[in-house]
Amino acid sequence: MSWVGAPAGLSIAGQVAERLRLELRQLGIVADLHEGKGLALLSVWVDLVVWCERGVEGWRYRWWTGRVSDQTGRRIYTGCRADAVKTAGQRIAGRYAELRRVHPLSPIFAEIGAAPE
Repeated sequence: MSWVGAPAGLSIAGQVAERLRLELRQLGIVADLHEGKGLALLSVWVDLVVWCERGVEGWRYRWWTGRVSDQTGRRIYTGCRADAVKTAGQRIAGRYAELRRVHPLSPIFAEIGAAPE
């Protein structure tokens, strides 16, 4: 599942994550890529980490919805096939916007971000 322009040295999981990272960047969202042991993670915001992993049907993205099951008390996750990277990006952008309202930048970081370079 390699693609032209993939950064050298990235595992397949890293390449899958990089495609989503670039899609999120197009949507104005910065994400940090971490990879190893056959999977990759995109750290997007507080309570929003996207797992890039190989599932039964191929590569996929998976993240927490913010909900917890009433029956089991466990977190409820959602996901999207990696070949639908634009759809995944849009869905993650929606969750990101929701979390930004709940967890805005601290005043210190907001001030640093607003400072002229």
